[in-house]
This record gives sequence, structure tokens and C-alpha cells, in this order.
Amino acid sequence: MRVLHTSDWHLGKRLEQCERTDEHQHFLDWLVQTIQEQQVEALVIAGDIFDTGSPSNAALKQYYDFLWHLRGSCCRDIVIIGGNHDSVSTLNAPRALLRYFNVHVIGGATADIREEIIPLTDAAGQTQLVVCAVPFLRDKDIRLSVPGETYTEQEARLKRGICAHYEEVATHVQPYKEQGIPVMATGHLFAAGSAASDSEKEIHVGNLGQICGDQFPAAFDYVALGHLHRPQIVNGFQHIRYSGSPIPLSFSEVEDKKLIIILDFADGRLSRLEEVQVPVCRKLVRFRGDIDKIRRHITTFDNGDHPYPAWVEIQVETENFIHDLENQLLDMLGGRNHLQFFTRQVRQTATQALEASLPEMQQLHELQPKEVFRKRCETAFPTGSEADYSDLLGTFDELLEIMHQQESG
Repeated sequence: MRVLHTSDWHLGKRLEQCERTDEHQHFLDWLVQTIQEQQVEALVIAGDIFDTGSPSNAALKQYYDFLWHLRGSCCRDIVIIGGNHDSVSTLNAPRALLRYFNVHVIGGATADIREEIIPLTDAAGQTQLVVCAVPFLRDKDIRLSVPGETYTEQEARLKRGICAHYEEVATHVQPYKEQGIPVMATGHLFAAGSAASDSEKEIHVGNLGQICGDQFPAAFDYVALGHLHRPQIVNGFQHIRYSGSPIPLSFSEVEDKKLIIILDFADGRLSRLEEVQVPVCRKLVRFRGDIDKIRRHITTFDNGDHPYPAWVEIQVETENFIHDLENQLLDMLGGRNHLQFFTRQVRQTATQALEASLPEMQQLHELQPKEVFRKRCETAFPTGSEADYSDLLGTFDELLEIMHQQESG
């Protein structure tokens, strides 16, 4: 059976109030075409279909139009799980109706965990693959809060709850494994050691509950993950992957290659995996430097054959505020419309010592490591917002996790 793994569409997403509808439609049209050309038999969407729990009518129309376009195609089954951005009730509302079209929706954790186990059959009605459709697991789904528990206790309890959910699902698929039927699982979570961009929200407070690749049960031949927007492999396990978002959702993703993943299951196992790059219809670019460097970037930029103007985040480094910056940038364009600007002025100031930024009577050793690093970033970006250094915070989280793994190993 051939399966396609995608996630994190975020239909309805805006970038600084700019609509992304055309870009999403370009992807969805390409996805329908790719499914037909590659003869994909099952589509798995690993959460965050929508950007908000109350999606717009335009976003809902894109979603239902896409499902309608796949009717009667080679894609016999579609499995959809809810992510942390999705509303469980919104996804589940048409669930009974969509089931008649072999669209299996698991918007949130189910009362009976066996409902998350979905056998997929071939044209002859023989089970070829089992999908353990585990959605985003909210705190209430996997643990009860305990008054007075410490951060460490809270983290351990949450991790145990996530692992226990997967272990319970795995016990129910053993009869399929004994028959030589492959099993894949889904998830919408932050796996330890993965790299985030600045467009993902923390799933749990401080991204508690990160689990490592070796904590997924061995019964799963492939684990299709969602939540992180950069496609990546988890902890070196080739069969545990994030497909990433199909379009760049923030300027921190301008260097990312956007993918969907095509999987072939045969002889009771995952026999082939292929990454297919999603075509780009709008480039997101970052220019940073003084006004002369920005001018060189703008005058030499080539948008290629992309159908839509590029969106450019321009960070102008300056000692004094430039009042007519927008007009200067428009003059640099010379009447061309291949770029749209998102501007930010970065004041060049002397670096302030970290100790000087601490409130009176607060000592450095009283802070957690991430708080120390955050304050250091605040002194390095005195006039910006956290978006200016969110990439650094994500990298720091990854570094802390690596150190923790080394210490515990």
C-alpha cells in the first residue's frame, strides 16, 4: 500500500495580516495532482489542518473542496488527526458523514482507544495497513493535575501519560502484527531533540512532555508526526518523521525545504520512503544590513518564475530612526512589483551587561538557564520583539535537550 504523509497545513494562516489563501490553494491543487500521479492509496494528515479553532469560511471551503476532489480517486482512505491548533469539535462535527467517503477523522483523544485504530483495506477488501491515529493529546486526556507538584514531577507525569497512550494503542494492534500486517502511528507533539521554528506554539507549558524516538513502541513500522514545521527525522530513527508544513509559515522557515513523504508498505513492513519537494509559489526572503546593503539586495533580487511576488522581511540596521524608510524602499524597486516588504528597524546600540538588566536584588543564579538566555537575547535585541530571537530560543531548547540526554545516558 502506498501512503502519503503530510501535516501542518494551517489553513487560514496569515503573515502579518496578509492572506495565504492563494499559496494554500496552490499546494492543495498540487497535492491532488501528486496523489493521482503517484497512485497514492491512503493520505495521512498529522494535525493542524487549520490555524485556529474557529477557521474562516474560506479555510473551511478549501478543506472540504480538497476532500471532494479526492472522491473516487486512487486514494481510497484519508486519515485526519487533530493538532493543537485544531478544534476537536470542529473537526469531529462532520465525522459520521465523512466516514461514508472513507475519510477517518480523529479530532481528539477518544473515550474508547480502539476507535483510534483504523484498518485500511485494498480494492479486494483485504487489510493491508493499520493506522493508529493518535491525535494531539491534551493535558486532560493523559494526566490529572496534582496540586503542588514541581516542574520535574509535572514533566514526568506528562511524559508517562503520552507514552502510556501509545503503549495501550500498541497492545491492540498485536493481532495484526501476528498476521504480518504493517502498522503506522500518528502523533502531534514535540519530540525531544527536534528543531522548531518561530511559528509553532508551545504544545504544553515549556513544551513539557517531549518524548524520545525510542519511547515509541516497536510495533510501529512508521510514525507520522505533526507540529514542527521543519521536515526532520527524530533522534536518528529513519521511520519516525515530521513531514513539516507545506508552505513557509514564518520568515524563520525561509531556508527550509518543504516536503511531503510517500511511503510504500509491503511484506509486513515499510519497504520504501521517498521525500517529495513541494513546489514554491511565493518566496519568503530575509534581508538584513545597513541601508546600502539592503539596496544591493533589492536591486539584485531575482524572483525567478514564481507566480506571486516575494515577501521580504527587511531588517535595517541603523543608529538613528529612518522616518521615510518605506518611501526609500519603494524607490529602490524602481516601479517593479516583484517584492512586498515587511520592515523592521534595528537600532545599533552598545551591548548592555546582562547583570545590569536584572531587577534589583535578583541574582543570576536564581534564574533557570532558559531565562538567563532569554534575558541575554533581550539585551542583544533591545528594540525588537521576541520574534527577532525566537530561532535562538528554539536552538537553545534543543541544546538543553541534547545536554540532558548526554547526562542521563
